[in-house]
Amino acid sequence: MASETLTSLLLGVLTFGFVVPQILEYLQVSMPLKQVPPILAEYLNDAKLLEAKAYQKDNFKFKAITSSFTFLLTFLFITQGWFGEIDTWIGSFGFPPLGSSVLFFGLVFVVSDILSLPFDYYSTFVIEEKYGFNKTTVPTFFLDKLKAYLLSLLVGGGLLLVFLWLIHSMGPDFWWQFWIVAVVFMVLVNVGYTAWILPLFNTLTPLAEGELRDKLLQYAAKVNFPVKHIFVMDGSRRSAKANAFFSGFGKQKKVVLYDTLLEQHSPEELVAVLAHEIGHYKKKHLKWGMLVSVLEVGLLLFLLGQVVFSENMSLALGGTALSVPLNIIGFTMLFAPLSMLMGIGMNALSRKHEFEADAYAKETFGGKPLAEALKTLSVKSLSTLYPHPWYVFVNYSHPPLLERLDRLEH
Repeated sequence: MASETLTSLLLGVLTFGFVVPQILEYLQVSMPLKQVPPILAEYLNDAKLLEAKAYQKDNFKFKAITSSFTFLLTFLFITQGWFGEIDTWIGSFGFPPLGSSVLFFGLVFVVSDILSLPFDYYSTFVIEEKYGFNKTTVPTFFLDKLKAYLLSLLVGGGLLLVFLWLIHSMGPDFWWQFWIVAVVFMVLVNVGYTAWILPLFNTLTPLAEGELRDKLLQYAAKVNFPVKHIFVMDGSRRSAKANAFFSGFGKQKKVVLYDTLLEQHSPEELVAVLAHEIGHYKKKHLKWGMLVSVLEVGLLLFLLGQVVFSENMSLALGGTALSVPLNIIGFTMLFAPLSMLMGIGMNALSRKHEFEADAYAKETFGGKPLAEALKTLSVKSLSTLYPHPWYVFVNYSHPPLLERLDRLEH
């Protein structure tokens, strides 16, 4: 494909990737308000419903600004050939190809993060603060950024170096070799996330002896789910929103409960939440999710291998010769529509899994406690009660609340 045609294709895909999400966001925010459903009458009133709608609208406006900024900047970089100019400028330093590639992506990372910093700050300290969610202090916000930079440098930089080295050294065969590296990394992260990464940002404290711990362990034993540790995470340091998860394989499973979750729910509701999470494990959802992710990464790398050595792709982005960094950026843009389709499929599978995990919790513990927990979580987080069907189809990884409650309480 000629470079001029590729440039037009890149701009078309970029525009598509901007317009479609904006339409979906507009459809979502334009859904009319309805009365509080009877099933939520004890948890929600009209004032809270209006507050949730206002939160949704504020986020819609903010997303419109941030995505428009990203779209326009990327559009200019393509049409003005700025990607190519940066690549040529870095190449003038005389570094070997691997060094030039690492420097290119390092520069892109730093600049993009600096540009996104004001938006992150506004989202945290204006929007989330306005609705009572933000608990992060300014020092914690910037300290988190610093830790993320160091983690990105050590872990992300190491992966990037291996990735680029394989491309430059192994040629077209790089894709399956890095696929192996990526799979090993994904497994290690799943096993070691709560031990190595999470403690960099949060404090994990063993759940104290008492009624809640006893009930959780009794239920886990009842369904033959080996739990080695139950931790409480200080999520309230950053947000009032609540969550729970577990990680690890085999007998090394660790259950993590946000402290905000403990504050908002009764022991029975928390056991129901754990039952839902265990349902994912029992139904092999985590293994299926890992398998699909592995296949997605393999497909991504295989397709990248088809264009990473294309000179025309480099020329389409303003380069003067074949450039691996330019081709990776071009591929990332071209892959976006396929990524969207794959995301829709993954979300559909995820919604199915959520229903199955709900059903498992209902069968092994009870539907009512989980329903009560979901009601509290939804109201506290100002979630959308009546989402647009197309928005759900494309973006929702969890079924809408009212659909889940209907299955749990009937």
